[in-house]
Amino acid sequence: MSFRTTPSVDYVEDVSPGSGSLPPRAWYASSDARSLSLNGSWHFRLSATAGAEDDSFAEEGYDTGNWAEVTVPGHWVLQGDGAFGSPIYTNHLYPFPVDPPYVPTENPTGDHLRVFDLPSDWPSDGGAVLRFDGVESCARVWLNGTELGEFKGSRLAHEFAVGELLKPGSNVLAVRVHQWSAGSYLEDQDQWWLPGIFRDVTLLHRPSGGAGDFFVHASYDHTTGEGTLRVDSDVDGRVSVPALDIDVATGEPVTVAVRPWTAETPKLYDGVLVTDGERVPLRIGFRTVVLEDGLIKVNGKAVLFKGVNRHEWHPEHGRALDLETMREDVLLMKRHNLNAVRTSHYPPHPAFLDLCDEYGLWVIDECDLETHGFTEQDWRDNPVDDDRWTPALLDRAARMVERDKNHPSIVFWSLGNEAGTGRGLTAMAEWIHGRDPERLVHYEGDWNCRDTDVYSRMYAFHDEVEKIGQQLDGGPHKRRELPFIQCEYAHAMGNGPGGLADYQELFEKYERLQGAFVWEWIDHGVRHAELGYAYGGDFGEELHDGNFVCDGLVFPDRTPSPGLIEYKKVIEPVRIEGDGASGTVHVTNKQDFADLSALAFEWSCQVDGETVESGSLAVPALAPGESAEVKLPEPPVDGRGGERQWTVRALLADDTSWAAKGHVVAWGQFAVGARPLPSFPATDRPVPDGGRITLGPAGFDARTGALLTIGGVEVGATPRLDVWRAPTDNDDGAEWQTDTRYGTLWRTLGLHRMRHRLVSVEAGDDALTVRTRVAPAAREVGLDTVYRWTSDGERLRLTVSVTPEGDWTVPLPRLGVRFGLPEADRVEWFGGGPGEAYPDTGKASMVGRWQSTVDGLQTPYVRPQENGARADVRWVELGGLRIEGDPEFWFTARRWTTEQLDAARHRTDLAAGDTVWVNLDHGQHGIGSQSCGPGPLPQYFLKAEPAEFSFVFSTTREERRLTD
Repeated sequence: MSFRTTPSVDYVEDVSPGSGSLPPRAWYASSDARSLSLNGSWHFRLSATAGAEDDSFAEEGYDTGNWAEVTVPGHWVLQGDGAFGSPIYTNHLYPFPVDPPYVPTENPTGDHLRVFDLPSDWPSDGGAVLRFDGVESCARVWLNGTELGEFKGSRLAHEFAVGELLKPGSNVLAVRVHQWSAGSYLEDQDQWWLPGIFRDVTLLHRPSGGAGDFFVHASYDHTTGEGTLRVDSDVDGRVSVPALDIDVATGEPVTVAVRPWTAETPKLYDGVLVTDGERVPLRIGFRTVVLEDGLIKVNGKAVLFKGVNRHEWHPEHGRALDLETMREDVLLMKRHNLNAVRTSHYPPHPAFLDLCDEYGLWVIDECDLETHGFTEQDWRDNPVDDDRWTPALLDRAARMVERDKNHPSIVFWSLGNEAGTGRGLTAMAEWIHGRDPERLVHYEGDWNCRDTDVYSRMYAFHDEVEKIGQQLDGGPHKRRELPFIQCEYAHAMGNGPGGLADYQELFEKYERLQGAFVWEWIDHGVRHAELGYAYGGDFGEELHDGNFVCDGLVFPDRTPSPGLIEYKKVIEPVRIEGDGASGTVHVTNKQDFADLSALAFEWSCQVDGETVESGSLAVPALAPGESAEVKLPEPPVDGRGGERQWTVRALLADDTSWAAKGHVVAWGQFAVGARPLPSFPATDRPVPDGGRITLGPAGFDARTGALLTIGGVEVGATPRLDVWRAPTDNDDGAEWQTDTRYGTLWRTLGLHRMRHRLVSVEAGDDALTVRTRVAPAAREVGLDTVYRWTSDGERLRLTVSVTPEGDWTVPLPRLGVRFGLPEADRVEWFGGGPGEAYPDTGKASMVGRWQSTVDGLQTPYVRPQENGARADVRWVELGGLRIEGDPEFWFTARRWTTEQLDAARHRTDLAAGDTVWVNLDHGQHGIGSQSCGPGPLPQYFLKAEPAEFSFVFSTTREERRLTD
């Protein structure tokens, strides 16, 4: 009888960072030393537990004939069509029992094996290093049957010395990856749990005398315009920067006149570090970061962060990103006026930081640390306050700092995210301050600022932010003397975020407020054949947080959402304001460092939304903070006499590295005068005819007063009062915000099940009047609603009067009318566009003439919800009808009802029907950011109060032609 011995897996639950790996050092993408990428197809075997298989697979000659294959970089749960398990999404709940450092026996373990040939010309001198840039969550490594060690710290680089183990010809690299480990307790980071080797694996030749670790110090003195360069290296060598005539020994400082690096002017100097065995290219940016006068200053100037949090994400590959996807992120950020990124909640692939250096983005580099799930037990047993875990925390801090220290874009090191407080964080801060005093330290959880150089918060409401700006927030003396940032705000989940402009007004008003970072960059939808994009719960997870993982400014395919378009407008680097009556434009440079010489300005004049004349506008190259009054030309003469407005745009004057000449950076729009309203004489009278009533071009049901036709256009459902919208993620609110979750309040009141009671149909001398009462079932509140129809013979006017009854304690979702058309496709309107807008998300809505299709009006939020409203509409044409509003209105049009939209959980749940449902809204409730932050500000509430609004219906010229 024989017994199989279970392999030892004690290292999986060891709180130490691992064993066998080399000390961390600076990361660089290339040098003249040889390297060999080991990315590609690997043999793969999945086991249900950590100790299910022995180590024999790591030996040379092992037969993997029945193994599957996976792609590295990659996550095994996103490969194999479900054969290798599924993703799990939780916001902060650990998907395993909280029993640190232990993890369940059910611990999916992936054995990876790659046989590679060492190139025949691989250098024989020196040594070699095997580098893993990212493995989740614990890895054990063998080369040619020899164990190298094991490591944790999923999003950090680990290197192993392998020179003596390499063989000419074939080599066997074996990696065992465990999904759960003690390290998982430090990586509860509001994202999908995705095991695997998800970043590059590279073999690096280390020539004799090759470069080891080095630290580029490149400061800038804004008073002299000079930069000082010193490169410290653990291997002696020389540093040359040809453009600056620098050629000095490592460790020796040199001061020369330079152009500084900033996010607005990202000047990099090409240099090279030369040792006896290696030449390493350097990209050097001179800049100095200090905390001075209570402000974060770079190169002597306070900066205002207009930032975003960025998780790494691809809808098919998870956190395995290629260089072009990373570049696409950076280019989109630059094109939408962002100037900063927080690498939530771990250091990104280092190539992303190279791109931030090149294109210009301020960076908060965040450590691979979050223990958020311990909030469920009031932070008891939190690893950051347990000395046993401190070596692991210090290892993570060191691996971040040492890997990324040569990037000028990084101005802050962040200790991590939502990990409570404790001695381990203090130890990390002390080590970082000692290792790199040339940058600042950030951590949001340190509200007393014991360890940090900035007061940082998440989702502080507008009123609190203003108190902080006024230094009326109290707190420890040290904190009151520090600058303030919101490392997370404006939760970009679904339709929203609202209130961005109100925040930005505060940031620009108080110098202590140095900006904020929207949560977050991208929706983490997983591409799914049946659902379109999947989110939490779609893979049968026991615990999940639903679509809370879809909270980005871009959709999973990186299409900008309306939220990103709005953010671009709110944070424009140039403010353009005007007085249409006087023809004067007030231009302000809101940048911190650059003047306006890179921009060209142009004006255009519109009449009823159509441009009648345009030209260039001479604006001085204003320095940062400067303003100028610029005179517009005389308004062009146009005989139409319609609504007039000016539009002024700031454009790139030339091609840049991130956008082409003509790219719109900022714009302003202002009316020349008030909108002229057309007269409407009510000349026709209602004419009863059996079961119908005729009024001008329209026919009505005599019994119900329902509109049946206008001209030759059949109306599928009569216009009637509508107050319901499919709640947005922000309407529904975060589960911990129990008092004012508007979606819940609306449902509780019954606004999703309003009933209409016909009171009377009155055919008078000059109008058809339909009186109704609209009210929710089971409640006594209601809305007395009167529809008054009049006609001038060709057109039909509807005036809606609404009077609330009872005690309305909640705002309305919307207020307007909804009706149905049997068919409609092309839509044209004069009003705000081209995209959607709501009361607190409308800064990017530009008044003009716009066209779309009904399908094109829809905003593809991963979880369906209210969307697609166009604001400030003067008139709209669709389905053969022209509809004019008094006053301006919002309109939406879709091929499903609001109720169907409300019931849908994925866009694939929505099926087009035979009716196009049109909403003409007098009012909409604000959007806010309550999926994690504040709800709408009071000025954006849609209160239940008396209202009157009108719409004029007529047939379009095309419809009249077809009818005639």
